[in-house]
Order: sequence, then C-alpha cells, then structure tokens
Amino acid sequence: MPELPEVETVKEVLKSQILNETIEDVKVYYEPIVAYPTAKEFIEQVRNQKIKAIERRGKWLLFILSENILLSHLRMEGRYYLKDTKEVPTKHDHVVFSFKNGRELWYRDTRKFGRMYLYEKEKVSEKKPLSELGLEPWDEELTPIYLKEKLKRKQIPIKTVLLDQSIVVGCGNIYADEVLFLSKIHPLTIASHLTEEKLATLIQSIRVILEKAIRLGGTTIKSYESSEGVHGRFQNELAIHGRDYCSVCEERVTKVTVGGRGTYYCTVCQKEC
Repeated sequence: MPELPEVETVKEVLKSQILNETIEDVKVYYEPIVAYPTAKEFIEQVRNQKIKAIERRGKWLLFILSENILLSHLRMEGRYYLKDTKEVPTKHDHVVFSFKNGRELWYRDTRKFGRMYLYEKEKVSEKKPLSELGLEPWDEELTPIYLKEKLKRKQIPIKTVLLDQSIVVGCGNIYADEVLFLSKIHPLTIASHLTEEKLATLIQSIRVILEKAIRLGGTTIKSYESSEGVHGRFQNELAIHGRDYCSVCEERVTKVTVGGRGTYYCTVCQKEC
C-alpha cells in the first residue's frame, strides 16, 4: 500500500505534469471510487476547474482546484498516469480527467479500493477523512508531551499506535518497523510505558525514516509504483523489515504478528520496556 513517502512522491510527480491544467471533462467508469458527492455531481462540479496546487495530508492527495478540493486515496494499488487521448482505457482505469491541452490523467486501480471526495475548500478540514487525521510528522505540535498525553491510556503495543493515523500520520507497516528499530524500541512495548525521553527518540526516528524514504522515492513493494513507472528505492535501505538478519548485530530477525500486520524486530537491538 502506498504510504506517506510514496504519496509524497506521487504528489511531486503530478505537480511537474498537470499543475495549472484545466479539466475539460471527466469520465467515471466505476462509480464507487467517488465516495462523495455522487459520480454525476462530481463530474459536473469538476468540469472547467483549474488544478491550482497539489498537496498531501497524511496518505491523501489534495488537488486544489479553482473552487473545490479533490481528495484522493490510492489505497492498495491506485496509480495515476498521464496519457495521450489516442489511448483506450483498460478495465482497470476507473476515472479519466481530460484536460483542455488534449492530455488525460487516468486513475488506475486493479483492486478498486481507492476513493475520491470533492469538497468545498472551506469545509474540507472539518469533514471526514481529513477531520480524523492526527499530526503530520513535521508538525511543531508533535512533541513528547503531546504523545505522552495521547498514549497515557493506551495499553496496546507501540507498533499498533504507530499505525493509528489519528495520532500521527504517515507510518505504515514497513515504516513503523524501521522507526522502532532506529529508536531501539521493541514493537510489543506497551505504549503508555514509554518515557518522554523514549518518545522524543521516537519522534526523531519518525522524521528521519520518512525524510529518507521521501528522498529515495518511497518503497516499491509488489505491484506498487508511484506514477509513470517511478519506482521507490527505499526498499534497498531497509534495516529490519523483511530481513532475515539484523543489519546492525546480525542476529536472526524475529517476525511476529501485531494487530494483524507482519512485524520484524531484533531481540538484541530492541529490548521490551
């Protein structure tokens, strides 16, 4: 699944391709992709709007249009492709934006899990899904005190907390493992047991791992590509996730399931608190 670094990469690619383009028409071939409003209203409202900016909030792409904001979540395998109008969409191409310059932006999703919302600009932050999101990793309000307050009643593993996008956004399964390894924190450590010192280390590790992943274009796992064949290179830098042996002490890596997700850690480098 595309995580924050992958979505950030997609955002930058799309900015270089379609910024300031005017949407002449939209075709929706699979209506459930459009979660709000109806597909018909979506098409009518998006027509003739210009793409003035493209931003990211958590794992959501935000297309800032002339009048509205279009939210797009790629979910498992969603991708965007810039195409020539002579090409014919496949059965996996569910939304096609046609621009006035003759090009088209295709949203392709073999699993059909991706979703789009179209909201008025002044209301977008008040409505789901954005209203449910926690702090960005680089938000100044993300401090040990903030996390201590959020975690004080969390009698669950810290790995599970890192995957909770209502506290801090951006850490998917792979990045959570890498963050905990860099922090030297055991993934099964009860979240409320972490000291402010450990939480400060955790915050720093979140930023370090995600910044590095963004620089390397994210992580290509299975069929995921960011856009137009852009492959992430962070998978070549993984220190613990998916490895047989620890990259630091060479101890055999342990794999367990936490919250239904495969979790990798080193029993030597990551002691349970």
